[in-house]
Amino acid sequence: MSPSRLEAFSDGVLAIIITIMVLEFRPPEDASLSALANLTPLFLSYALSFFMVAIYWVNHHHMIKLVKAVTAEMLWSNINLLFWISFFPFGTAYLGDHHLTPIAMLLYSGISFAAGMSFFWLRRTIMKAHNGNHELVRLNRQLELKNLLAVLIYLMAMATSYASPTLAMILVLVPGIMYFIPERRVEHALVAEQNRKLESQEVASRM
Repeated sequence: MSPSRLEAFSDGVLAIIITIMVLEFRPPEDASLSALANLTPLFLSYALSFFMVAIYWVNHHHMIKLVKAVTAEMLWSNINLLFWISFFPFGTAYLGDHHLTPIAMLLYSGISFAAGMSFFWLRRTIMKAHNGNHELVRLNRQLELKNLLAVLIYLMAMATSYASPTLAMILVLVPGIMYFIPERRVEHALVAEQNRKLESQEVASRM
């Protein structure tokens, strides 16, 4: 399987996940502002989940650029990531129906934690193919620490769900803000590696 096919499959799954979330919106039977206002918790949970899935899509897109050849481990780690992200529609609907209740926040932050760990596994799997590039290895270690920090924040959200659901909600938002702008240093290091290989090939062809 080519990296482009892996990315296309992932894009399709994420698009379906977003579609399922928006289908949870059902217009109220009562044509009044108060009836629309009752949908506010569901809309807010949808906006949160849309933001989270979009963050995963953007960062997944940048990470797949590092894939040279798809391995079986990459396939299963990618499937694992999509599996946990696919729970966001359920978590969204539950959070919308039981807005800021402890059990709803525990469920949502738990889904976020599982997705964050799955993203960490996929990153580590992909970077195994670049063990010979010391710059990429160094940068990936930094990014792994950032990834683990995000996972730790999700754990904190789970731990505070019963004591303060509002604080748990804020904590769930923090990793999304951290990953809002994708890390481009890895891409730059990869481009530099490719340029060095091209230069070496040109030098070899002249000899």
